[in-house]
Amino acid sequence: MTVTPDLPAEWRAQVERTVQALRQEAAKYTAAGAAPVIELDGVRFTSVTDPFSQQLGYEGVWLNARGDLCGTLTINSDGSFYAEYDLFCPHPSDARWFVEMVTAWGDAASLRCEAQMIPSLEE
Repeated sequence: MTVTPDLPAEWRAQVERTVQALRQEAAKYTAAGAAPVIELDGVRFTSVTDPFSQQLGYEGVWLNARGDLCGTLTINSDGSFYAEYDLFCPHPSDARWFVEMVTAWGDAASLRCEAQMIPSLEE
């Protein structure tokens, strides 16, 4: 693995689009003004070789101020991707749910995003 500060130009636009989608999804599921700061500049990428295709891909991680892992973004050699970012907060409008994370996945032609929720322990 090689640490790389920059992604190849052909993938940077897709990654920016993915980070924006994560931000928008997080804003839907957090209290007003409480969404985490999900920034492209905060992710650290390493280049990786796909063991099946032997093609180059990238794995990125976000760390919080304490150095804990709080998100990942994987770009596969075929341009497909998967990203997740931890929220760990109560649902802003439905006390039955706790929002664990937001995820995004797709490729250059499509991008999907959703929140992952678990039942709240509060009754």
